[in-house]
Amino acid sequence: MTLTAVNLDCPDPLALAAFYAEATGLSPHERSDAGFAGLVGEGGGLLIGFQRVEDHRPPTWPAGEVPPQLHLDFEVDDLDEAVAALTALGATLPPHQPRPDLWRVLLDPAGHPFCVSPRRRRGA
Repeated sequence: MTLTAVNLDCPDPLALAAFYAEATGLSPHERSDAGFAGLVGEGGGLLIGFQRVEDHRPPTWPAGEVPPQLHLDFEVDDLDEAVAALTALGATLPPHQPRPDLWRVLLDPAGHPFCVSPRRRRGA
């Protein structure tokens, strides 16, 4: 098997795709529309998809009635700079941070938790 896509439910696929496009530099998929939007890297590869769910209820992280169900992890060059840039794009930084010295949990504009951590040096 080959993993080809990761999809997130949300109320507005184009808006959430725009957030992640700005955050990651990935390009919108050519067939994105109001019902389903996708992002792809150069040469294709893994697609991050966003599908419209009319009664979408955002996760209540870290605990609560609606579990996170899935989260994305990203490596960044500078943790504090990344958090500042992502919150400027519309992410929120919840008060509960399990290991802020190692990574930060943020919530995307649709409420999905995702993590950023410092880029690991390969071979070190």
